Amino acid sequence: MPSLVEGTGSYTPPQVVTNDDLAQRIDTSDEWIVQRTGIRSRHLLEADELPSTMAIEAAKRALDDAGRSPADVGLVLVATNFPDMICPGTAPFVCEALGIEKAPFFDITAGCTGFVYGLAVVDGLLRSGVFPSALLIGMEALSRVTDWSDRRTCVLFGDGAGAAYLQPFDGERGILGSAILGDAVDKTFLLHMPGGGSRQPASSDTVAGGGHFLKMEGSGVFRHAVPMMETATRQALEAARLRLSDVDWVVPHQANLRIVDALVRRLGVDPERVIVNLDRVANTSTASIPIAYDEARRDGRIRDGDLVVMTAFGAGVTYGAVVLRA
Repeated sequence: MPSLVEGTGSYTPPQVVTNDDLAQRIDTSDEWIVQRTGIRSRHLLEADELPSTMAIEAAKRALDDAGRSPADVGLVLVATNFPDMICPGTAPFVCEALGIEKAPFFDITAGCTGFVYGLAVVDGLLRSGVFPSALLIGMEALSRVTDWSDRRTCVLFGDGAGAAYLQPFDGERGILGSAILGDAVDKTFLLHMPGGGSRQPASSDTVAGGGHFLKMEGSGVFRHAVPMMETATRQALEAARLRLSDVDWVVPHQANLRIVDALVRRLGVDPERVIVNLDRVANTSTASIPIAYDEARRDGRIRDGDLVVMTAFGAGVTYGAVVLRA
């Protein structure tokens, strides 16, 4: 049986930072940022806020939307590139806060494609009958790894979390097809944070050299992101035995409006059928798709029975897509 997304939830921190706010800190302007990215504002954690609080709040809202309680959760999976701690990650903090005592939990790291990867993993586990249900969360606190003196990258990112509660469904709704892919050859360092892992453990040298900030090769990301997301989308639809003309909504990773627009042109889909919220929340990495999907469900754009494609590209590089009937 396909895995149905029964409920969704999302959370962004209350603090909103506009492009004009950033212009007070660095050499940039609202016009410069909007023309290059489509972003006008982003939500950022306060210094004393824990990243996992975003995941916990999004999870609570997803469970409430599904009419479920923490006792109904059979598995917890958190997709994030920057967990609360390298060890034990973020998933255990979510379980502790929600009172989930017996369900297994783990984090996955798959760049901005993490939530799409997570959907494919959860769908496989639920279809196999290993677990009765799952809580999948995409969470990112990118403000904690952003160099706020680098105008090429700091204008792009925001913080947030999105969650989905899934369980098998005996019907025509749910996840119908997926394609998760990767290509690390000559692309591993397009997006990376060099310091802090076991390759370059934290030290005074890594801190002084800015090794704990996210690094990005913008032109390389654009060059590969668009064709890879197109490929993943077409493969996922083929797996579902469906066509682009069948799709009601496309929910792409909210990386950059230029990337989204280029993808829309390559796919030949109606721009009015593409969910975009990056102008308000910026790039939230693994959280971008679940936040956008939750917003579109709650405001009535995506309705039960609609055919939706989620597609993403991320560090590594990873890419993938999932086709589901809401």
